[in-house]
Amino acid sequence: MGPGAPAATRVVVLAGGLSHERDVSLRSGRRVAEALRESGAEVEVRDMDADLLRVLRDDRPDCVVPLLHGETGEDGAVREVLELVGLPYVGSRPSACRAAFDKPVAKAVVQRAGIHTPVGVTLPHETFRELGAAAVMEAIIASVGLPLFVKPARGGSALGCTAVREASALASAMVGAFAYGDTALVERFVEGIEVAVPVVDTGAGARALPVVSIEPDGGVYDYTARYTAGSTRFEVPAKLPDVLAAECARVAVLAHDTLGLRDLSRSDLIIDADGTVWFLEVNVAPGLTETSTVPLSVGAAGLDLGDLVADLVRAAMVRSTQPASPTTGADPS
Repeated sequence: MGPGAPAATRVVVLAGGLSHERDVSLRSGRRVAEALRESGAEVEVRDMDADLLRVLRDDRPDCVVPLLHGETGEDGAVREVLELVGLPYVGSRPSACRAAFDKPVAKAVVQRAGIHTPVGVTLPHETFRELGAAAVMEAIIASVGLPLFVKPARGGSALGCTAVREASALASAMVGAFAYGDTALVERFVEGIEVAVPVVDTGAGARALPVVSIEPDGGVYDYTARYTAGSTRFEVPAKLPDVLAAECARVAVLAHDTLGLRDLSRSDLIIDADGTVWFLEVNVAPGLTETSTVPLSVGAAGLDLGDLVADLVRAAMVRSTQPASPTTGADPS
């Protein structure tokens, strides 16, 4: 890793936005801004508003670090605009963001690469309603079985996610998922050890950081468990046999590469009782708050968060001076 950003580097951290994850984004932004300043960069934190594009064009920073969570920050649209105005930024290209943010698409892509992912069904709200909710839920339980896990097809921070162990609980779980999006993903619930695996690439190829195991007090790693200090127990490096830790790292890097991601991602996985590693989802703008798993993993790797982000900034600036390469990323078809 490099010594940090040169003192002259001017960085704009984008945080906030209008998604349900605004507060998490603001917390991530504050933490990264502070860490980057300690590494020697000049940093400004800006929210999403009507003046943002004008400010970025009139007083161009050396690099932008998008830390917007939720649909407005992770569907690639903001990065598409940054490319339109020719600003270097940390993170994946828009096309890769779109594939990764759509959980059913991401699952289909990584499954073709040989990664295990729970069987499930994707249901738009309109289809669920028009075909008759009761009949659809009966068919889901008959086909996929119980227990189930229901979540919005697009979204993060476990908002709208529910574990369903009894058939009678499925209806309310569907309502909860549809409250955060028009489409729900219903998967077979895999019992096991939940882990998070960050993947970073500062220019020498993608590599996994130490695996973080997650044990929430309430048994479900929901929004409260993620962002309330002390409500979840983390182990990093996770207390896993070396072969399992290596398999988690392999799956995370393979998912990162298969989806055409770059710079930083975090894969959420489950290890079942047989030692099979199951891919749940990948995040292209993982939380970097004081309770988030990525900073824990960064620290366990012996790295400094500010220096790591500074290295990603440097790599983005170098990338912007190179000839444009063909757009990479997963083909969801």
